[in-house]
Amino acid sequence: MDSELLSFTRQALTAGVSRSEIAAALRHAEWPEPEISAALDAYADIEFPVPVPRPRPYLSARDMFVYLVLFTLLYMVAYNLGALIFHLIDHAFPSRLRTTAQTNTAVLSDVRWNIAVIAVALPLFMLIFLNITRAIAADPTKRRSRPRMWLTYVTLFITALWIVGDIMALVYNALGGEFGTRFLLKVVTVGVIAGGIFTYFLHDVRQSRAP
Repeated sequence: MDSELLSFTRQALTAGVSRSEIAAALRHAEWPEPEISAALDAYADIEFPVPVPRPRPYLSARDMFVYLVLFTLLYMVAYNLGALIFHLIDHAFPSRLRTTAQTNTAVLSDVRWNIAVIAVALPLFMLIFLNITRAIAADPTKRRSRPRMWLTYVTLFITALWIVGDIMALVYNALGGEFGTRFLLKVVTVGVIAGGIFTYFLHDVRQSRAP
């Protein structure tokens, strides 16, 4: 954040100027709206003789490690869960093409791997996730961890692309007249997994921004 903008905001609040008047003056000076909001959000909206600063996002090597492990496990579980469901759909609605014994062996190997990854990664993910949730409940400022914020936005970006790609595949196949049960079930699978992750972390971002 621009130090001059932050200093101006602090001085204006100290002088008793309202937040709406400060925002209007900054807009008149052609400051971008996100920077205006960030400058005002840097100080708590409470009654006190001087502006009270809010806690700023912090960077911790420990947090970086913990959140990297957490989100990596999340990606592993999401991908392998989707792949496992895809295999189950293919088994329930087999293709008209004739499958060979070699293909069946490869599919069985993939299924075993998907189950193995989920069996190991999911409990670890849940354990770390619950520990982080308890830590945030005890100290809400931990929600402002920079690694948490960065990786949350990265996850939103990845899942958004996943959802858009899912919709593109749906439209592409619809235009080609290929609207089979297998395809629809796979589209729903991707939508539920990616949509669930996206919805949760979007809600988490909004909570982080809330006063």
